Amino acid sequence: MARLNDDAQWIVLMGFIVSFSLFFLALMLNQSTVVGQTTAEAVSEFPKEDIRGVRTMIIDSFFLTDDGGPSALENRTWVQGEIRTLALSRQEAAVNFSHVADVTDTMGNIHSIYYIHFNNGMSEYSETYTFP
Repeated sequence: MARLNDDAQWIVLMGFIVSFSLFFLALMLNQSTVVGQTTAEAVSEFPKEDIRGVRTMIIDSFFLTDDGGPSALENRTWVQGEIRTLALSRQEAAVNFSHVADVTDTMGNIHSIYYIHFNNGMSEYSETYTFP
């Protein structure tokens, strides 16, 4: 740049600054697109319907009618085992659920507390379900 006059050096220097600025802005735009895409993919991959279906079946299994015989408890245990097996084989999800406790409130009403956990390796969902 020794042979260029001061005006020419200034034009060349501004050209470098503008080109690096455009490169930096393009890089930032590219990164924001990637972040937006991965966020949208994470939302679309959340298995909302799978969780709803398994949750409904689990809650229904908690309230299988008890006819007073020993077969009611065996049926409930068998159904809950089948729910775990089907969730693992069809949805590739580990499902865990259990009856935690029965709590009596100040009015004398009994509330049953249940724990439900769903994990398919990508998404995890936990819930404490209280009835009624």
